[in-house]
Amino acid sequence: MKNIPAVATLLSALCLSTSVPAISAEPTRIEMASPTVPDAVDSPWPGGTIQLDIDASDVTRATYKVTETIPVAPGTERLTLLFPQWLPGNHGPRGPLAELVDLRFTVDGKPVKWERDPIEVYAFHVELPANARKVVARFIHTSPLQPSEGRVTVTPDMLNLQWEKMSLYPAGHYVSRIKVRPSVTFPKGWTPATALDGETYAGDRYAWAETNYEELVDSPIFAGANYRRFDLGNDVSLDAVADSPELLELAPENLAKLRALSDQALYLFGKPAFDHYEFLVALSGKIGGIGLEHLRSSENQLEPRAFVDWKGMDWDRNVLPHEFTHSWNGKYRRPAKLWTPDYRTPMQDNLLWVYEGQTQFWGQVLAVRSGVQEKDTVLGAIARAAAALAANPGRGWRSVEDTTFDPVFAARKPKPYASMARTEDYYWEGAMVWLEADQVIREGTNGRKGLDDFAKAFFSYRDGTAPTLRYGFDDVVATLNEIYPYDWARFLKDRIYQPGRGAPYAGIEKAGYQIVFKDEPNPYDKALVDKYGSLYLSHSLGMTVDKDGDVSGVVWDSPAFNAGIVSGAKIIAVDGTVYSADAMTKAITAAKSRKEPLQIVVRRGDKVMTVSVDYHDGMRWPWLVSTTPGRENGLDRLLAARRN
Repeated sequence: MKNIPAVATLLSALCLSTSVPAISAEPTRIEMASPTVPDAVDSPWPGGTIQLDIDASDVTRATYKVTETIPVAPGTERLTLLFPQWLPGNHGPRGPLAELVDLRFTVDGKPVKWERDPIEVYAFHVELPANARKVVARFIHTSPLQPSEGRVTVTPDMLNLQWEKMSLYPAGHYVSRIKVRPSVTFPKGWTPATALDGETYAGDRYAWAETNYEELVDSPIFAGANYRRFDLGNDVSLDAVADSPELLELAPENLAKLRALSDQALYLFGKPAFDHYEFLVALSGKIGGIGLEHLRSSENQLEPRAFVDWKGMDWDRNVLPHEFTHSWNGKYRRPAKLWTPDYRTPMQDNLLWVYEGQTQFWGQVLAVRSGVQEKDTVLGAIARAAAALAANPGRGWRSVEDTTFDPVFAARKPKPYASMARTEDYYWEGAMVWLEADQVIREGTNGRKGLDDFAKAFFSYRDGTAPTLRYGFDDVVATLNEIYPYDWARFLKDRIYQPGRGAPYAGIEKAGYQIVFKDEPNPYDKALVDKYGSLYLSHSLGMTVDKDGDVSGVVWDSPAFNAGIVSGAKIIAVDGTVYSADAMTKAITAAKSRKEPLQIVVRRGDKVMTVSVDYHDGMRWPWLVSTTPGRENGLDRLLAARRN
């Protein structure tokens, strides 16, 4: 205590003799975009044509070795290259930058350093010496080896090459103004399929004619050891690769249905923006699932036996009419704010209820009109989707329009309570709105017109407008009014932009059908049960349970939810019987005739508990049932094939 005065005197002196730095009241400015990455302008890349060469022969390690040669204009001092981030068809920033490794640059044959931009990490800067002419980038794209790492794109028998995942492009220019000449080396004996033109090959190295970077990214490749091509007419082909050669067999009557899909789509939409079209199809249980649209092709993964077991796999083929529709709706006609000049500019997903919602609608319609799927299967799919939408409590707080932003921040990752959060509901609820619009037009015109007339007027190719003709909300409304005058702006805004709406059944009911619940699954749900062994209990207990008893998709405020069952739990037993789909079905059915709740043994982590679920309404599977049995109604007429 005696030393306190001395210490205080010393501290006082120090304070008086030490200057205190001024503290600025101005906040620090944080850059949202890098000042060193130029925005894209509508001018050609001045260096010339980029050479992009990929060695895709190492299927054992699933790696693509990339050599990209970028000529630069005289006087260029710095080259900024971008890895594609905002990917078309993904509607969000999905570019897998983490899969790019071992990046190295040389300038005119000499190694140089590179820097990643600290703000925009998808950008790479290379300082160039005087008189630089040619920059070569070498790197490796490492495809995921297992689903936990991402989508598997390479198997021992096939691959799916997507150019945007294994290329860089110069910043500052529209991607449509960057010229590229691509080439790929495949495993020995493999056959590639792509929409790219001018194919040549020497041995296992294939090359294509010069194109622009936008068209390159829009022209992926499927290649495989087991390959077969089918002519569908109308300059449309189906190029299939398979896990084994026998899976490529396609009965003549089923090939005729795929040809009918080509006919029915062109009859519906009119002139296409493509000069030829390739369905790229992987019949595989090994490669990752995909359904992705392009102007002149589409990427489609089907169950391995989707062709040889046509009837049994009927539930699986809707991806084909869906992605084909996108050539008109989404690739040619595109919402103005979804179009971007490069793959750095963020997309604004505001009209996905047209882009995806009307595509979902036409995908179901064309599937039935062509015979690619049976009518009962499609009716079952519609019933499942409509009933699920109606049961989602998230409708109370979130509009369909707001779900169009899900791809940006959710990227289809599983959600703990998807029924409350909502997901990409613009697909199916958009389809329900378009079904209602079709029926409004049919009623108002005494059946003379329908949404078919809108489709041809809006999506048919107009000379000189390729590859993309952009539109906004007012354009959609104007075309609808040309078909049938109505307050379409109010109609769409009420259904799309407003939360808190009731079940989206109006179109179904106007079309002469209704949702009813039965104790057995509809044909679509039955096919899924037979395939996966899962029980879809969303409208009874309020959850989905797979064949092993694992729980997912618990519906908010459902009996399961209120009993404390959550996603990730495991059902061990029900009413004293070890869990199986059959045991659960019998227990739910038996509970209809008693007052006692179901007793379900649940394991969550290292805890096991028995919960009581007070539910007595039996199994409830949604069905779409005609309200005019024996008589054709609006939905029947909509689904009927058109004649060319």
